[in-house]
Amino acid sequence: MRPMSNEENPEEGRTEEAPTAGEQTGPVQQTGRQRLAAGLWPPRLTRAQLIVAVLLFVLGLGLAIQVRSTSDNSALRGARQEDLVRILDELDNRTQRLEDEKQRLEGQRTELESSSDQAEEARKQTQEKARQLGILAGTVAAQGPGITLTIQDPHKAVQADMLLDTIQELRAAGAEAIQINDVRVVGDTYFSDESGIRVDGQKVGAPYTFKVIGKPEDLEPALNIPGGVVQTLEKEQATATVTRVEKIVVDALRPAKRPDYARSSSQ
Repeated sequence: MRPMSNEENPEEGRTEEAPTAGEQTGPVQQTGRQRLAAGLWPPRLTRAQLIVAVLLFVLGLGLAIQVRSTSDNSALRGARQEDLVRILDELDNRTQRLEDEKQRLEGQRTELESSSDQAEEARKQTQEKARQLGILAGTVAAQGPGITLTIQDPHKAVQADMLLDTIQELRAAGAEAIQINDVRVVGDTYFSDESGIRVDGQKVGAPYTFKVIGKPEDLEPALNIPGGVVQTLEKEQATATVTRVEKIVVDALRPAKRPDYARSSSQ
């Protein structure tokens, strides 16, 4: 038989070509930068990591809102330096009053322990205590230094809650006896807007005159602090005039009520 030529036997005549310079015969080799980018993106987060991230975001958002709210709503944010100094002085005065009261009570205890006639000393202290309680209950008149506060209300914008806020501010500043027009203010005094402003059921009208017994150096600044009683009334187009007085007489009285059930435990 005649051997086949290269043309007749293509498989024997086929030659393999060497790979060119642009072709690669093995797996593609990545650079360090490519491996780093592939490891970072897309991110591979577990469920636990995702939950922690969401919680941290919510916590940070809440703290930011709280700080912003606190900064915006602070009543003293725009106060002047002299107003801040006056507020600090008022706080110091309150602390001093509490310290004085503590020393007074300790002195009474010492007198009771050391007095040769403890029965007589106890009687005197009992009478003094009864007088003090009568002042607090409004059953006896009182006099002493303090302030007068006169509120003019030409536009009838003052409401009962504004007068109540004034009473609370005065009590916090150390007021010992308060009278509004002809009504004595005591611990259970209430205010209402029923056919006009009523104090303990009695109708009061403008001008509202407060007689307050206490330390004037504490009472007046308490009403004039930034955002306090005076500024609140001025926003309602009312005027408030505070005057220090060396001697104020609070003579509006309340009837003494006998309790129906309570009796002294010493009987």
